Amino acid sequence: MNDERRRPILAPHAEGVKLASADRRAIRAPLPRECGRYLEYLQIERRLAANTIESYTRDLGKLAAFAAAHDTPLHGLPRQDLERFVREVLSENLAPRSAARLVATVRGFYRYLVREGQLDVNPADDLRAARPWPSLPSCLGSDEIDRLLAQPDIGTPAGLRDKALIELLYATGLRVSELVGLRAADVNTSAGYLTCTGKGSKQRIVPMGDEACVWVKRYQHEARPELVERHSPAQLFVNARGGPLSRVGFWKILKGHARRAGIRQRVSPHVLRHSFATHLLEHGADLRAIQMMLGHADVSTTQIYTHVLETRIRTIYDQFHPRR
Repeated sequence: MNDERRRPILAPHAEGVKLASADRRAIRAPLPRECGRYLEYLQIERRLAANTIESYTRDLGKLAAFAAAHDTPLHGLPRQDLERFVREVLSENLAPRSAARLVATVRGFYRYLVREGQLDVNPADDLRAARPWPSLPSCLGSDEIDRLLAQPDIGTPAGLRDKALIELLYATGLRVSELVGLRAADVNTSAGYLTCTGKGSKQRIVPMGDEACVWVKRYQHEARPELVERHSPAQLFVNARGGPLSRVGFWKILKGHARRAGIRQRVSPHVLRHSFATHLLEHGADLRAIQMMLGHADVSTTQIYTHVLETRIRTIYDQFHPRR
């Protein structure tokens, strides 16, 4: 496709970041052509997920707005300007993880420009944000999980669906997009496993517990036919109108059951994913096995859960050491 005919990629509004008026105008403008090509490269060659592409688009929009405000093309920004850009972004109270992702986006973008021959030297090489304090994942206790699982009214089709959803999420640790994207053919309740498609369109096999298998099978045979009236969607889990259940729809379902269970902390699908990993570690599961089930590309991502092992080691020490 000729560049002249290519549809411009628009930068979404940067929510939560207070930009100067010139920056706001620039971030709503079409992204520069090199940004569009980089995003296409990430989408087509790197096969990054749509949500990741959306985040990278916002990040590049902020960088393009910064460059426009300083009347400098993106390929002309020197190292000191990129460092200034990072400092300005960090001053807007951006979450540490979001700031780290933004810096990674900038590094990757300029690495791409060097690869394409548009730059000789990468001005963003080794660009870093301030190292964030590692935040431990929030998770629920076993008693809170039991209360949550007891909330759905399994006497109704919607309640039986909710029971199957929560049981399956806690049993597998899937990402919410993976959960709502499951098709009936992806779940083998007889063998006790499912196949899901995660980040980068990578597929993995995840075991299911017996309890989850029971409730998913009941949902398939008893509740789903009641919820789907005419055209059955490919997705396993459907909403009250018989269409595919969305991520936001499931989040609202989970939030309602958590509130009725009397759970005070914020409960999200990711909290259940953290609870899955944490409880497995507490009961002696191998970190490498948990990495594979969670779909983490690198075990270093899974190592955040080792705070659980540290607690276990301290408990064992206090219990058995003669001079504790």
